[in-house]
Amino acid sequence: MDTATHVVMGIAIGSIATLDPVVANDPVLAKTVMLGAIIGSQAPDFDTILKLRNNAKYIRNHRGITHSIPAVLLWPIIITTALSLFVPGINIVHLWAWTFLAVFLHVFVDIFNAYGTQALYPIKKKWIALGVIYIFDPFIFFGHVAAIILWQMGLHQGFTFLGLYFLLVFYYIWRFYARNEVYNKALQEHPDATHVFISPSFKWQKWHVVIRTKKMMYVAQALGDQINYFESYPFEPIPNDPTINAALQDENLAAFLSFSPSYRWEVVDESDHLEVRFVDLRYRSKGHYPFVAIVKLDYHLNILSSYTGWIYSEESLKKKLEFATE
Repeated sequence: MDTATHVVMGIAIGSIATLDPVVANDPVLAKTVMLGAIIGSQAPDFDTILKLRNNAKYIRNHRGITHSIPAVLLWPIIITTALSLFVPGINIVHLWAWTFLAVFLHVFVDIFNAYGTQALYPIKKKWIALGVIYIFDPFIFFGHVAAIILWQMGLHQGFTFLGLYFLLVFYYIWRFYARNEVYNKALQEHPDATHVFISPSFKWQKWHVVIRTKKMMYVAQALGDQINYFESYPFEPIPNDPTINAALQDENLAAFLSFSPSYRWEVVDESDHLEVRFVDLRYRSKGHYPFVAIVKLDYHLNILSSYTGWIYSEESLKKKLEFATE
């Protein structure tokens, strides 16, 4: 989820904690638990600092080790220890328990996005991405905002947020049902499909769909009970080709391939250099595929520059590649 949603979820956990008699009867503990829950709801995303290095490091590692089982256990200990230094004599057990719940909830809700997390690492290295909730879900975020307003108007803090989370359970169930309807519709129209990739969008009834068969890939959009097709491409696995093999040594392309399960590639001769281009088919927007990986090589197959990330115009891409060369 986005940062703002994680913040309000931290406030929700800190509020539900007031239903704990130990927390409710200790105003200092209640304030510290609220702070611990807010920090805990943000802690797994501290790896965003990797963006300062480059997109490859960020794409390859974001929501990785910081969202793993060891991290979920370690973050609450670090936060509780730090807060206890500023608030001597605080009830560490209850502070840890509610901070742990905030950290766990962060990682748990992230698995419902299309990006996913390595939540089961080191048991499993596979990324878990259920693809039922958009990165920013208005219903979830504004539901929390409404609960905060109702609390400030005088409703019981703990029960207000507990009621919201009871409602959100049914919301998530409905989103799973809606996604499965799209999945079944895709299989109905393409019974030979080997993979169906579904990503949610900002709008409830709109889903990004990529259908892959042994011979073709179809880029589509599900709207209601209809699947509307945009483009289709031959399914071409990455070949054992000298130019491609040289490009695969680049960290930006390697990061892209570690993240993207549905893409198409091409090699373009730009008259003075070669470009190996990969585009992720899941994020088609206004006829454009903005998530890309580009490797620029000379004719001796030496890598000149590369880029991976979100690009919305050829001009921006050229600037990125030129900057990487300098």
